[in-house]
Amino acid sequence: RRVREAVVSTQSTGGYHGHTRSAITVSNYKFGHPRGIGQPDFIQMMDLPDTYRGAYRDEETAGEKYGAQAETLVQNIQNRGAKVAGFIGESALSCGGQIILPPNYLKTVYRAVREAGGLCIADEVQVGFGRCGTGMWVYETQGVVPDIVTIGKPMGNGHPIAGVVTTRDIAEKYRLNRPEYFNTYGGNPVSMAVGLAVLDVIEREGLVRHAHRTGELFLQELRLLKERHSCIGDVRGFGLFLGIEFVKCRDTREPDEHTAVAVKKEMYRNRIIVSTEGRYNNIVKIKPPMSFDQDNVTHFIKHFDRAIYQVRGQ
Repeated sequence: RRVREAVVSTQSTGGYHGHTRSAITVSNYKFGHPRGIGQPDFIQMMDLPDTYRGAYRDEETAGEKYGAQAETLVQNIQNRGAKVAGFIGESALSCGGQIILPPNYLKTVYRAVREAGGLCIADEVQVGFGRCGTGMWVYETQGVVPDIVTIGKPMGNGHPIAGVVTTRDIAEKYRLNRPEYFNTYGGNPVSMAVGLAVLDVIEREGLVRHAHRTGELFLQELRLLKERHSCIGDVRGFGLFLGIEFVKCRDTREPDEHTAVAVKKEMYRNRIIVSTEGRYNNIVKIKPPMSFDQDNVTHFIKHFDRAIYQVRGQ
């Protein structure tokens, strides 16, 4: 008899799904911290599908190569006599360093997990609601349909509201086989009104298209900055989900945490908020409000350019 279930989770660094006890157990960003609880024995971790710094860097083939690791992990789980519970992963990794999943990654992972009887969960809490600029949900860019989707943060535009979307079949099995879930504040009218208002604004103001147009301009300007500053090793992202990776040398790609953090602090002095993320804390994360426009891009680029010059003494 198989006595233990296991979870195939992503990623070897940076996967983040929340701060409740159960969410921490599938979040390397939390349990892998020096003060974290450590990796639970029922969690299997996949490598970060990073096409800039990882083992596979060819955009056309990297997705399938990184995703194939799921097949190996599934086999390892089954060899232990355990069942595969499922896979959880962000549709684009934010805390992991603004990582955009290479084509066919989720298709490959989902296929391996589902063939083993597991469920596939897409975490859209940080990246959903049109931020990618191509649609409401980033998983759509991978050509997959998850079994469960978790959403939150932008869902309330600052108001505390979150949700779980799944199939009727999964919801019914949960109802029949688990104790009743109840939350005193679940579905309260204030939060529901806020959530509906956010959806109305996204549609009425065309914020998905806006994210695409503004993001294209933003990427273009950031790539011009990269040409001027050798400390920028990579610029990546889509829509209003962008990352700038700082390196000491482009040839070796040695991470440069010092410059990234110093530039971040210089931006703070100009009242512009960015953060640093990634395994080496050398990636500046840019996730501005969805209303961010071309004038804001110009303002940001001007101060970011100055910040780099200031930090590097050029």
